[in-house]
Amino acid sequence: MSDYVLAIDAGTTGVTVLLFDRDAAVVRKAYSEFAQHYPKPGWVEHDAEEIWAVTQRLIGEVIGEAGPERIAAVGITNQRETTVLWDAETRTPFHRAIVWQCRRTAERCQALAAHAEEISRKTGLVLDAYFSATKLEWLLEHAEGARAAAEAGRARFGTIDTWLVDRLTAGASHATDPTNASRTLLYDIHARRWDDGLLSLFGVPRSVLPEVKPSAGTFGVTAGDVFGAEVPIAGIAGDQQAALFGQGCVRPGAAKNTYGTGCFALLNAGSDPVRSERGLVTTLGCDARGAPVYCLEGSVFIGGAVVQWLRDELRLVGDAAETEAHARAVADNGGVYFVPAFVGLGAPHWDQDARGLICGLTRGSGRDHVVRAALESIAYQSRDLIEALQADSGVRLSALKVDGGACKNDFLMQFQADVLGIPVVRPKNIETTAQGAAFLAGLGSGFWSSFEEVERVLAVDRTWEPTMSADERTRLLAGWEAAVARARSR
Repeated sequence: MSDYVLAIDAGTTGVTVLLFDRDAAVVRKAYSEFAQHYPKPGWVEHDAEEIWAVTQRLIGEVIGEAGPERIAAVGITNQRETTVLWDAETRTPFHRAIVWQCRRTAERCQALAAHAEEISRKTGLVLDAYFSATKLEWLLEHAEGARAAAEAGRARFGTIDTWLVDRLTAGASHATDPTNASRTLLYDIHARRWDDGLLSLFGVPRSVLPEVKPSAGTFGVTAGDVFGAEVPIAGIAGDQQAALFGQGCVRPGAAKNTYGTGCFALLNAGSDPVRSERGLVTTLGCDARGAPVYCLEGSVFIGGAVVQWLRDELRLVGDAAETEAHARAVADNGGVYFVPAFVGLGAPHWDQDARGLICGLTRGSGRDHVVRAALESIAYQSRDLIEALQADSGVRLSALKVDGGACKNDFLMQFQADVLGIPVVRPKNIETTAQGAAFLAGLGSGFWSSFEEVERVLAVDRTWEPTMSADERTRLLAGWEAAVARARSR
């Protein structure tokens, strides 16, 4: 009998591979970053081959002496929208992957403004460079040989999940799931199929598209010479939908916020789509069986990445963990606000031309104030998302479930509870994205018989209650809103 489910979490800055046992405990874990490429201002790229090489190495480290024959299934979760186009015969990318953060197609989106309503009605999304369609269009037009290969039926498109499935199965499977398909601007979330009108609009041949399969089910079988054994790939979900599933938010009205490179708040809206009036998107998530349900989502482009920027570009900290001590070293932000609109602003503003700023500096401002303002910016942006989610859905949250790397920062979580005015709940296992992928793969392969079987292991680590006065909250939020207004392009 197989003992484990292996989960691959291919994020924006690195890959994590984890081994889960039947009690959903992490038995082994390995992580590695990969390179970020910035060929022009606002452009962000990844080397898809490097992502695969890192993933393959980490799989070997995690499986170790346990042996691949003890793996019941593989689950994959991934940075969404990031776009890869490769040759189906050589299985070589035509170009570096274009990352979800990349703004190179912002002008193209503006040129397509007359189609925004049609796109929103079919896909639930806003017309923005964030999503995959204009990235794929750009690759087809600019990557050498890509258009000719696509017209000849020799090119394959995919988000990172599809790319990894291709590599794990040695090219035998070209597949994705509804949660990833729903982020492309090419998929009708109501009809649950690729849309011919949208394919024509963006000049995308149908032949490049992957097959869309249920999130919990068989996507293919790993090749023995790649993985070491033939193991079913039985679960896939985009990272935020995987985190929602991993947090146990499988019933309507449940919500979570993930603090990763960006911040992503999702609310399970159930069987009926909710159209946002506040800049959120309608997307697909998973119910307790892994079947599609509708969700409302808001995305912050730069969340935890602002700490990475403090570390790598300004060199104000040597490690992300240091930020908490700096934030606590001052009584307050000293009037300093940081709007990290490095690649524009996401929901609820959707201002792709906004740019980052630090304002309110005085002669008495120092490193601690700037670091604190950076952490506070994550909470402010997330608060904007949660307020929009509640207003659009009509659901008032009694608490917010949190996960992702930055939720380990206790200062940030307390400040988040304060500016929201509701408790913030952190689970014992904050790797909920990978956990969601593992749950889907375990359910899809029969490793677990039902969601109730795994739900019992979900446990809370800590809850933060709001302690800030209403007057103080109002004052701070007014300062934040003024800073955002200054960062915006209009």
